[in-house]
Amino acid sequence: MRRLILPLFFGILGTVVLVSLGTWQVQRLTWKQGVIADIEARISGVPVAVPAEPDPEQDRYRPVFATGTILDEELHFLASTKEAGAVYRIVAAFETETGRRIMADRGWIKTADKAAGGRAPVTTTITGNLHWPDERDSFTPPNDAAGNIWFARDVAEMAAALQTEPVLVIVRETTEEPRLVTPLPLDQAAIPNNHLEYVITWYGLAIVWVAMTLYYLRRMRKTKKA
Repeated sequence: MRRLILPLFFGILGTVVLVSLGTWQVQRLTWKQGVIADIEARISGVPVAVPAEPDPEQDRYRPVFATGTILDEELHFLASTKEAGAVYRIVAAFETETGRRIMADRGWIKTADKAAGGRAPVTTTITGNLHWPDERDSFTPPNDAAGNIWFARDVAEMAAALQTEPVLVIVRETTEEPRLVTPLPLDQAAIPNNHLEYVITWYGLAIVWVAMTLYYLRRMRKTKKA
């Protein structure tokens, strides 16, 4: 009997740890689903005029509209879409009818159209969402400002390059015709939610751990009888 105590102890301990991790991920899943639901509600709200001094926390995802002119000053961000593969995302200076200079993330163009002109100036009304993207990490290459090939949207850096206010509108709709840039509207798809996978992983490991413990204990009992 004493031979079984230590394996039984580790079997119970391992099961408790794995089940605890799975339960924690269930709690995280519930929390993340609440966060995503809140973001979806904020994104799809009624658009308002762009605030005079938007706050990066309180006004993140706020639906807004503005009438003015998309200028020919634009930054090209290397990106990808399911529809077209590698593309350039266009962030352009936007001068409102009241004289403010803000930024409009117009959407994407094909890489072959990078050097093509005729995208601006365009007088239009844009509707979209305020956003302050956080895309740069230790693996992000430095921007090639000379070649106008950028890799991460940073509101302060973009505003300095375009000489605008640090205000970015991710365009959802525009009245421009014909539409020369395909919008990439803001949604919750970019927000990772892998907690269900983690729940399945930890609980699955707990089941395997219990099965291996029982198998090992059974083998030890048979060995002792023999």
